[in-house]
Amino acid sequence: MKHSEALAGLRVIEICNVAAGPFCGMLLADMGADVIKVEHPEGGDTLRAWPPLSEGYSENFASLNRNKRSVTLNLKDPADAERARQLIDSADVLLENNRPGVMTRLGLGYEQLAARNPRLVYCSISAYGQSGPRAQEGGFDLTIQAMSGIMSVTGEQGGAPVKCGVPVADFTAGLYAAYSISAALRVAAASGQGTHLDVPMLGVTLGIAALQTSEYFGSGKDPVKLGSAHPRNAPYQAFRCRDGYFGMAAGNNALWKSVCDVVGRPELHEDANYANTGLRARNQDALRELLETHFVQEDAATWLERFRARGVPCAPINNYSDVLKDPQVEHMEWVQDIDLPNGVRTRSFGAPVRIDGATTPIRLRPPALGEHNDEILGVLAGAPRAKESA
Repeated sequence: MKHSEALAGLRVIEICNVAAGPFCGMLLADMGADVIKVEHPEGGDTLRAWPPLSEGYSENFASLNRNKRSVTLNLKDPADAERARQLIDSADVLLENNRPGVMTRLGLGYEQLAARNPRLVYCSISAYGQSGPRAQEGGFDLTIQAMSGIMSVTGEQGGAPVKCGVPVADFTAGLYAAYSISAALRVAAASGQGTHLDVPMLGVTLGIAALQTSEYFGSGKDPVKLGSAHPRNAPYQAFRCRDGYFGMAAGNNALWKSVCDVVGRPELHEDANYANTGLRARNQDALRELLETHFVQEDAATWLERFRARGVPCAPINNYSDVLKDPQVEHMEWVQDIDLPNGVRTRSFGAPVRIDGATTPIRLRPPALGEHNDEILGVLAGAPRAKESA
């Protein structure tokens, strides 16, 4: 078996909408799992309606639902709910991102399903968790970014609150869920006993804010917005130049010396205000202004060439149209052609992790709504139900 097929033979039932859960399901599918997406017959996953639409099919939906199969069930209908239970009887994983309590009311809660399938790994993604004073509150990426503190450290000093341009709370939840499921599957394989994984979007966004929470615990002060700058490192931000901006990060004293040499100011390396990382961070506003008096004399491409020649990490401020045609992206074969169910051929960003020097290919195009009903649900008729545990 190839490492890229590590989860082959595992069946995942996904009862999810939009981003966090579907992203998790896709990560598992990319590693070979058979992911069956259960959708409502009328419209399915709401992401299917999000533009851009290529002859009626959502490219947003396609980007999160490759390598999956789709069936349609109205889980509020008792007969369809029973079909779902039969489907889950043969599954290794159930993935859902509904508000806490919804699945139990449908007869699809963890205790209800574990009684039929004790080895089931049941993963719930929600805004705040399955229990606690906020458990019944809904949440989207925006509200979690606001609640978690992310918006308090994002943007320019004195500016209005802004969210991260990428839905970091949604996708971080999907990542945490996928790795937690992979770990729980090892236990289930060894013991025959599944578990219920509770993945709160609030918790995972606090988890990736380790530097910010530790700053508060250590100093008693809230971290603040710094734009593109860093609270403990400088020069380490976006800098203005003649034709716009570029990013440059001289994260240690050796790199700082190279910066001084590149701008033709070697004496700055001995300046007491900039003698170490802490002092440079403390005086970074003055340092930025000083460096930009040099940077505005040349364009970004010139400075990037000079800094790269000295091994100083730097980068252009790319648009997505820029980065997606970067030669490194092409070399890694991350952008792959993909066919949509309506026959349109488009492109999609595939799995970013290379295994044994190769990029994982897309096995299955994203599905049409209910495309696999006959193939998957047809075999349930008259199928024996999993034996209930005593």
